[in-house]
Amino acid sequence: MLNISGLNEGIVLDHIKAGKSLDIYDQLGLDRLDCQVAIIKNAHSQKMGRKDIIKIEGDVLGKIDLDVLGYIDHNITVNIIHNETIVEKKFLSRPTRITNVLKCRNPRCITSIEQGLPHIFYLADEKRDIYRCQYCDEKYSAHSAE
Repeated sequence: MLNISGLNEGIVLDHIKAGKSLDIYDQLGLDRLDCQVAIIKNAHSQKMGRKDIIKIEGDVLGKIDLDVLGYIDHNITVNIIHNETIVEKKFLSRPTRITNVLKCRNPRCITSIEQGLPHIFYLADEKRDIYRCQYCDEKYSAHSAE
């Protein structure tokens, strides 16, 4: 069995759907952080069968957008580590509003003309994970990003 050492300080993103860790790495911009990041793919999980895990060393919680993480997969658990111990677990939910995570596909949307305008989407239907563009109301399903 593979053994990845524990963290003294940092966060662990747990219960990531198998195969999604690299997408999360990119979306969160973890490559731009000056810290060690360990990605564990296809780890055994009693709950999920297989899962991915991301371990991030250091005081980085304020540098990670939990809304982006909640949009990608609100079932991910964020474990805060201090002195090699989990001191807090954060459970995510779908954010009601996201900015510059999605890009509106509607060619008639003002975001197509005004390049500097932020792409803002709001949660229109929580049960079906449907987001809509704030400007043109274009529909986007959170599941289509998966």
